[in-house]
Amino acid sequence: MLARLIPHPLLSLALVLVWLALVNTFTLGNLILAIAIGLIIPMLTAAYWPDRPKLSKPLKSIEYVAIVIWDIVLANIEVAKIILFRKERDIRSRWVSVPLELTSPEAITVLAGTITMTPGTVSTMLSADAGCILVHCLNTDDPDGVRDEIKARYETRLMEIFE
Repeated sequence: MLARLIPHPLLSLALVLVWLALVNTFTLGNLILAIAIGLIIPMLTAAYWPDRPKLSKPLKSIEYVAIVIWDIVLANIEVAKIILFRKERDIRSRWVSVPLELTSPEAITVLAGTITMTPGTVSTMLSADAGCILVHCLNTDDPDGVRDEIKARYETRLMEIFE
């Protein structure tokens, strides 16, 4: 019965938190509306999620989010320095191909989103067999180092979380 009422608990929780963050005012009415949204949307969309993603180590996701937030802060500073102090001819934009060991579509989506949210990098394309992701890097002299850092910092952690 509880599984029918809350088919995707993490999605429900995320919807409640996002709604409360968007309204930016905590009132009883906003809380009730957030809970209603958090319950109704997952129930309406449950048929479209036949295979829910399984998190093998959900607490590791907290560590992952902390690392991503830290990397976003550092990347913002780095991109600001590039834009403000580098001449255009000194910027070395590169395309980096990152081979993937991830197999879960949800994990690949989180990786692509993480790369794109981090200033200075954008995930642009996933290969047809989902074995490789193409990333554009604003400035690097070491494309292999960028690839290795993405695999070490993000992919290995996502493999622990999702697979």
